[in-house]
Amino acid sequence: MDVAAVHTFAWRNATKIPEPLLRGLFTAVADVTWLRHGKSVRRMEDNYARVRPDLDAAAVRRLSRAGMRSYMRYFREAFTLQGVTPEGLRARVRVEGYDEHVRPVVDGGGAASLALGHLGNWDLAGAYGSQYLASVLTVAERLKPDALFEEFVRFRGSLGIEVLALGNGDVLGSLIRSAKEGSRLIPLLCDRDLTSTGIEVDLVGHRARVAAGPALLGLEADIPVHAVGINYERLHGARRRAAGTPWGIVITFYPPLPVPDAGLPRDERVRLLTQGWVDQLSRTIVEHTHDWHMLQRVFVADLGPARPRTTRGRETG
Repeated sequence: MDVAAVHTFAWRNATKIPEPLLRGLFTAVADVTWLRHGKSVRRMEDNYARVRPDLDAAAVRRLSRAGMRSYMRYFREAFTLQGVTPEGLRARVRVEGYDEHVRPVVDGGGAASLALGHLGNWDLAGAYGSQYLASVLTVAERLKPDALFEEFVRFRGSLGIEVLALGNGDVLGSLIRSAKEGSRLIPLLCDRDLTSTGIEVDLVGHRARVAAGPALLGLEADIPVHAVGINYERLHGARRRAAGTPWGIVITFYPPLPVPDAGLPRDERVRLLTQGWVDQLSRTIVEHTHDWHMLQRVFVADLGPARPRTTRGRETG
């Protein structure tokens, strides 16, 4: 299967399909995938069981069905996001904590390093942010084939999101320079270690490896670090009609993390900041577990033999 061609076709044609029909199609795909109980679904359930020890196996299985529906909802929305009107975009998003914790910095000409998880719809959040909050710059893992990545970058660019490719030169240096330009949000997906150079942390009572990017950027650029949680919520009444869909998202900006003592070793400062945003993001993961689209290994116990780790180099998120 030509994955790039499939994604390109979806991005260019999904908006032509009536939303209720498309919603039913992606729900059916989610349910069939869940019923097949393949490797990805089993990994999702293993991750869910770790962060929700209060649930028995049957409850985790039910939760994974909601998780697959949430995951497929993300894809459906991503493929049609370019067709959403400004009014529809505003209706789909509710923001908490931005005015208190981030707006004063951005309005004052500063930037913020944002630690995101694979939660809710981060593309929708980025599109909203670029339109209504501040310029958005992020980093993405280079997808294969190259044609797919190029289409992906064009897609995010159409939403107003600037993308740097992980592995293309000094990404951290580019982020630092952009942060110093000011009035910019820099969200980094970082709840799993993409480059084998992550930081080991405690995630809801279990050791996990996550990306060092948000902490490194915060320290090197001297900007605040915030966790940002994203979860779905049901829409009703006028807001649902304006959104054109029964689902919206809530973007929660957590308070800025305290900067670790400058006298500590650099690696320790990175570790402390990273554990800080993980603790914040864990609240959203536990409260909205089915919106955590984590179908890969993230916990140390699932990763096999230990791999070399460092907080230096090109790791960004």
